[in-house]
Amino acid sequence: MGLLSEGSPLDWEETKKYADHVRTHGVEQFINIFQKLKNRPCDVLKWGDEVEYMLIKLDTKKKRCALMLSAPDLLSVLQKEKNENPSTTTPNWTPEYASYMIEGTPGKPYGGLFSHFNVVEANMKLRRQQLLKLLAWEKGETCLSLAAYPRLGTPNFTTPWYEPNQTETGVSRSLFFPDEAINGHHSRFRTLTKNIRSRRGEKVAINVPVFKDKNTPSPFVEVFSNDQSGKGAEAAKPDHIYMDAMGLGMGCATLQVTFQACSISEALALYDQLIPMCAIMITLSAASPIFRGFLADIDTRWSVIAAAVDCRTQEEKGEKPLKNDRFRINKSRFDTVDSYLSSENEKFNDIDLVYDEELSQRMVDSGIDEPLAKHIAHLFIRDPVCLYSERIHQNDEEDSDHFENIQSTNWQSMRFKPPPSNSDIGWRVEFRILDVQMTDFENAAMVVFLVLLTRAILTYNLNFVIPMSKVEANMAESHKRDAVRNAKFYFRKDVSSKSSDGDDVCALMDIDTIINGGTEFPGLIPIIRSYMATVDDADVDTCCTISCYLKLLSGRASGRLKTPARWTRDFVQNHPAYKKDSVVSEEINYDLMKTFVDIIDGKEEGCTEKLRSTKALGGVLD
Repeated sequence: MGLLSEGSPLDWEETKKYADHVRTHGVEQFINIFQKLKNRPCDVLKWGDEVEYMLIKLDTKKKRCALMLSAPDLLSVLQKEKNENPSTTTPNWTPEYASYMIEGTPGKPYGGLFSHFNVVEANMKLRRQQLLKLLAWEKGETCLSLAAYPRLGTPNFTTPWYEPNQTETGVSRSLFFPDEAINGHHSRFRTLTKNIRSRRGEKVAINVPVFKDKNTPSPFVEVFSNDQSGKGAEAAKPDHIYMDAMGLGMGCATLQVTFQACSISEALALYDQLIPMCAIMITLSAASPIFRGFLADIDTRWSVIAAAVDCRTQEEKGEKPLKNDRFRINKSRFDTVDSYLSSENEKFNDIDLVYDEELSQRMVDSGIDEPLAKHIAHLFIRDPVCLYSERIHQNDEEDSDHFENIQSTNWQSMRFKPPPSNSDIGWRVEFRILDVQMTDFENAAMVVFLVLLTRAILTYNLNFVIPMSKVEANMAESHKRDAVRNAKFYFRKDVSSKSSDGDDVCALMDIDTIINGGTEFPGLIPIIRSYMATVDDADVDTCCTISCYLKLLSGRASGRLKTPARWTRDFVQNHPAYKKDSVVSEEINYDLMKTFVDIIDGKEEGCTEKLRSTKALGGVLD
């Protein structure tokens, strides 16, 4: 979830007084880190993953389920061993936004050994088992790695249930999301929620296009019985699923992968090369077709979270002339990246980048290349939205909290991460866009594929860079229903070429061609297999494991396997209780969650396939 400083949080009125202070000192802290560590000795290539889990309770008698608000209590137990013995390799556990969510990571990063690809899934299983051991399975308690809980925001979606607080004492003031569902383990989460709403000047407004089935009302317009002010009806768009709280976006879950590069130049290169992969990977991992109890006409959670933390004012969005604010800002602070960071790829930055020119020039004057300086200055057009009174005044030579304050609340699809102060951690790149998958096998497949792709990129000096405007076009396609089967994406035609001929470097391709290859493009999986053939320590067992993972990605790309989103849609639309009206009832939701549990437990065969000895969502692979 980002920086978790301790202290007394300030409200928005107090925080905004220090916005310029935080920005100015945050940039100074980045400059100091850069100058200290830009030429540090070669770091070791390391990598790791982050999986977010939701706590679920199944009521077999009533055939309903709910999210358990017990994460803070479980977290203290999970963290105990690590706190008592920091050197242990047991998994790390950290709080997430919601009281029903927990994030787990490996106890230590993976490294350069080829055999490490064979332990990713086992480590994910270990994490899941650690969490499951603390739950009363006989009472229906379990955990699932769900990208989006289908009935999040419906009445009684938590246990215990609390009514949303719409009064001025409320944190979200939501019609649908109770404040008790926000994790109280750390003050950051509620502070972010209140300050984003306060800065914006109104509640967030999330409108997701509804899937129009045979009996779905047209136009689809909801009546909110608890909308006392009428603002919900005003903000809701026809034919859309309306949501109004940060938790209805940040309460979704993700799978993230972080790479430590050997140097800053390698980190910049990896960042740039992975940007065009964001739309491809979110399409392959699509697992979010239901929001607030309705089938949606999108397959991923990304745009939902972007709207859930959009703190822009009306002036910043261009709805009013600039008067009190400094910039027109094109996107939410949770969205896709806007520029490449390496000087050699600057020519492909063909969309307008909004940035603080004064801060950018300060960094350029300090020896930072202009594309990187502009990127940081772009992040720093934002205000801090969570500030602690004890952390206002810092030593810029030693501290980095002000830099991380802004950096960690720019939740972009990729994140360039400088080394923390006084640490042996290196320059890192975080791939943040994936929908988390239902099974450990699927999550491991996504992670291993990405890591192998970075190895191939570095080994063969591959070039995936395309104009940033094409990256934007790809992202717009990636959210759509069944994009993996129906959409085409811009991708570089010759990944071995360093050509910079703008639009001519790329062509529209379907996902199958990009992943599996075609007559005019080799395909990413064949490239990975070619790389694997050059690895000296590639053992047979690990190669077999990787082959299973690549079959999953290949099958989804070709359409032979369903994405989790498509599988879930089919489950709902084929359920006997479904009325073809886009509604995912409590009964359907219960059966869906129960089926997910059975898949993980190995009890369900009809909707799974065995690529090795493990199950994955989506049908049988030929």
